[in-house]
Amino acid sequence: MVPSAGDRLAPVADWLAREGRLVVSPSVFIEKLMERVLQTGVPVWRFYIGLQLIHPQLQAMGYVWRRGQHVQAIARAYGIQFTSAYIGSPLQEAREQGRAVRYRLDKITEKNHELLQEVKADGGTDYFAVPMRITRKGPLPVVSFATDRKEGFSEADIEDLTRLVDMMGAVTEMHIEHGVADTVANTYLGRQISERVLNGAIRRGEGEELRAVLWFSDLRDFTGLNERLPPAEVLELLNNYFQLVGDALSSHGGEILKFIGDGVMGYFPAEDALFLPMVTAAALGAARQLLDDTEAANEARAAAGRELLRFGIGLHVGDVTFGNIGTEDRLDFTVIGAAVNRASRLEGLTKALGVKVCASAEFNENCPQPMKSLGVHRLRGVPKPVEIFTLPDNGAAG
Repeated sequence: MVPSAGDRLAPVADWLAREGRLVVSPSVFIEKLMERVLQTGVPVWRFYIGLQLIHPQLQAMGYVWRRGQHVQAIARAYGIQFTSAYIGSPLQEAREQGRAVRYRLDKITEKNHELLQEVKADGGTDYFAVPMRITRKGPLPVVSFATDRKEGFSEADIEDLTRLVDMMGAVTEMHIEHGVADTVANTYLGRQISERVLNGAIRRGEGEELRAVLWFSDLRDFTGLNERLPPAEVLELLNNYFQLVGDALSSHGGEILKFIGDGVMGYFPAEDALFLPMVTAAALGAARQLLDDTEAANEARAAAGRELLRFGIGLHVGDVTFGNIGTEDRLDFTVIGAAVNRASRLEGLTKALGVKVCASAEFNENCPQPMKSLGVHRLRGVPKPVEIFTLPDNGAAG
């Protein structure tokens, strides 16, 4: 006797209520969920869910599970909705018409969408997709199931799968909200700072002292660029420059803390003094990468008749305080301290000294790579003159 619709899913409902919300990763959640669904006897062979994102590069993320395999996450770039991968698909049909769709795969023809053809070619016999009703505004998530059982899904299976999608709604919405929060925090704060904020470091005046290698880089003649170029070209130049800086920092363990006009404040955590030589070497590696990458970018920009990227970099080592400043309900997570001021002043000195990189004596003392002394100079706002260092090569101003 086939159990009535919903009876088979009681253990799944119990698990969702007890543990479903505790699983943070969507991939792990889907694997655990499908493991329990299979134990009920519902003959699912393939599962898919598409989640819309708020992301600077991606529009959606799809998760595909097949019996006996791990979940595969598939990133969907912006514009996917205008391609043949989506247009005419059962996912579009279910989402935009707001209803369940079903295809017996032994009856489809070459006129049916390529997704159905692929599922059939892989061994599927029956395909069922249904939109998930959630309270969050925006495009609805769509869930699809396929079976490889010769006779396909029974009507009881379809009823249970429809109910399963309803049961998944609350947990899926939680994963969407968590993903949005994580993405927004990473996009606007950076990975390391966002972890602090999402872990609760959001009180005004709350801070943490640590030692870090500080990086300041700034474009040359940005005021003149704004006067000479139309806004669209200024934005293109800024984004080109910021991307090069971000790539150089991230590939050497650093991170952008914030953009300040045309400038970038970055840092390399060095909480343990034993690792400070490694961290300063990494910062120097990032500076060299930026110089090399910018040289290559400028060749392309010159060939296209565009303004060249010219900049300076200031490097310093010091104790700083990471913390929240602002009003009671509008905060900025930033880094403060005398070391921040010195790093900024070092960058400002690059133009006067005709080099692209200026580093402090503290940076040089902790750096295992040789640097060239530029003598003793005054930094604005710093009482005593300080010795300045630069790269032994490839450091001339451009």
